Amino acid sequence: MHSYRLDLDEAVSGAHRDELHRRIYYLSESITDFRLVPGPPGTESVGAVVVTTDHPVDADVLAKKLRHVVDTEVLPQLQTPPKVLWQSPSSRTPRTETFAALLSDGVVHEAGPGQVALGAPALAALDAFDGLLREIIREEFAALEYRYPTLLPVSALHRSGYLFSFPQHLMFAARLEGDVDTYREFAEEAVARKDIGDRVLDRCGPVDRVLPPTMCYHTFDQFAGATLPDENTVVTAKGGSFRHESRYHQTMERLADFTIRETVFLGTAEFVREARDRFRRRATEMVEQLDLAGRCEVASDPFFAGAETAMQVSSQRLLELKHELHLDVGPGESISVGSFNLHEKHFGEAFGIKGPDGGTVYSACVGFGLERLTYALLCQYGWDVDDWPALLKERCREIPRAGRGM
Repeated sequence: MHSYRLDLDEAVSGAHRDELHRRIYYLSESITDFRLVPGPPGTESVGAVVVTTDHPVDADVLAKKLRHVVDTEVLPQLQTPPKVLWQSPSSRTPRTETFAALLSDGVVHEAGPGQVALGAPALAALDAFDGLLREIIREEFAALEYRYPTLLPVSALHRSGYLFSFPQHLMFAARLEGDVDTYREFAEEAVARKDIGDRVLDRCGPVDRVLPPTMCYHTFDQFAGATLPDENTVVTAKGGSFRHESRYHQTMERLADFTIRETVFLGTAEFVREARDRFRRRATEMVEQLDLAGRCEVASDPFFAGAETAMQVSSQRLLELKHELHLDVGPGESISVGSFNLHEKHFGEAFGIKGPDGGTVYSACVGFGLERLTYALLCQYGWDVDDWPALLKERCREIPRAGRGM
């Protein structure tokens, strides 16, 4: 193990601490751990970062990367105070070490970095949460529902701006070049080697498919170039979503492979804003019914490595385009389980989607990470179904029982 202290030219304020924290692992694959070093006494600022690597690295190169990210993406962000939109009245306190107990009791299985398999009763809870959300969507919005294929055209993420706004999360789907010699040589090497991963990409054909980071891009791609017959349209879908989280992945809080229930609103500015806010109110009502502890607050997306990153983050917060629903998962710890987003005309223009009047549509989306919702429930209630809120318990009765875990 090797440690290096990377001093900052200018201390990062406490208001920007989280923005710095969420970027460190993306500086280099060589970083296996890090800690933020406090700045001047009496402040909450960060004066340096100590990184750990498995092998010796050039500390000057890492320091240069860090300074670039801090100077271009972190320090230029406007300092906006946290704004809480809703606070749960619940006083429920989550247990500690939940994930370790879930593993021990066989409720979940860690399949790989950022990948977790769910068994009983967690799987039933995930399905029950999706059922509750679908009821809200059906009652409030009469949405069209689709089941999209997993793979998404790279062109959809390109025209949306995702490729240059969130490159750190991209996970491409590749295939071997369509040539008999390529297949033969690869097969021979696969027989001869124990590890073939580093020998794949140089034999691949052009990449035209990507694993979707969320479901809404399927919807925008579906309606690309279309003129919608109705003034306002609502579409919902559930599916697998994929984001490379580097070493930030942990427990069921931040997965590379997860499930999202997402609803997209297309139409007038007034409609999409009202729909976004109405869904947020119904979601917080659901959380109150379940007596889950949490809050809803103004947030921003993890823009990274772009020339306009700081401006994008600041604009999102100032205009309150993104709201997040957080639920408690441990003492002083919470995770975002849902987001409520306004896009203005960004996706309407990017995908050429028109309303019946010929004008570009506005859009909004609401998405819920179903594994995260499930994990928050397990942290706050345990995994004996009899201890769960009635609203969930009645949907999950006919399932095998796991250990009590609480």
